[in-house]
Amino acid sequence: MAGRGSRLRPHTLTVPKPLIPVAGKPIVHRLVSDIAKVLGEPIEEIAFILGDPAFFGDEVVESLQELAQDLGAKASIYRQDEPLGTGHAIMSAKPSLEGPAVIAYADTLIRADFDLDKDADSVIWVKQVDRPEAYGVVQLNEKKEIVELVEKPKKFVSDLAVIGIYYFKDVSVLRDELQFVLENDIMNGGEYQINDGIKRMMDKGMKFVTGKVDEWMDCGNKEVTVETNQRMLAFLEKDGERLISDSAKTENANIIEPCFIGENVVLKNTTVGPYVSVGADTVIENSTVKNSLIQSNSIIKNANLDNAMIGNHVRYNGNFETISIGDYSVLE
Repeated sequence: MAGRGSRLRPHTLTVPKPLIPVAGKPIVHRLVSDIAKVLGEPIEEIAFILGDPAFFGDEVVESLQELAQDLGAKASIYRQDEPLGTGHAIMSAKPSLEGPAVIAYADTLIRADFDLDKDADSVIWVKQVDRPEAYGVVQLNEKKEIVELVEKPKKFVSDLAVIGIYYFKDVSVLRDELQFVLENDIMNGGEYQINDGIKRMMDKGMKFVTGKVDEWMDCGNKEVTVETNQRMLAFLEKDGERLISDSAKTENANIIEPCFIGENVVLKNTTVGPYVSVGADTVIENSTVKNSLIQSNSIIKNANLDNAMIGNHVRYNGNFETISIGDYSVLE
């Protein structure tokens, strides 16, 4: 989670992308909790790879330590000082790269039942996609084992896209191969990639298989983050999760579920939903809001919002519809 999330600006100018709440919970918290749930095995340690301490500061570290503690695990914090690729980022956590491990990129959400193939050296989770040429995909042999990783293939290889979640029976093997990649300056696109370590493992005859996810939800930019919020709310409603805080106050207000309504939210002369998340201590008056993400401590008045994303501590009074407003903005 070391990147700056430039595609999700302005929302990531003040908050790291993995800490942007979706359906009421930060992306990385939801991802780690979901992986822990579907693994069904005790987790000893969660290593978080962060970027610049000026951006990923003490508050971020404390939040991640609490996340790990809630899952009964030790939190280890590492820094990637330069944006030199996925392989370089993983090697920033070199002291933790031992034993069985899951590696995940913290800007994606999933719904899945993990079924680990204990005979495989690694599992790479994939999702069937309509446009494989836009993704990195896996190539399989007749045994359904992965024999190649192909980035944005011009000719059809498969329609199984790599989603950025990997399991290694012993991650120290990947560590040693990535060490070779770094020492020998093997770069693709000017960066050290996890794929180059994986390909070296494949060349040595190690067994890689696919894992399937039911849902793969991206949080790369504003449009897909709003869509992910919508899909996640639907899943949580189906799971029977309580999404509306008891401390929320309503006056002549209508909530069309599914919605997440945080603590001490005030809704007055307003219709909210469906598919709206509202962060704690936000006030919405004389408005209609649907299919939108509004974070905490904001004041929204006289709005007609659809497909909107609004940050923290925003003051907004107006009749625009599809908007994207970062933290501490004022439009009155």
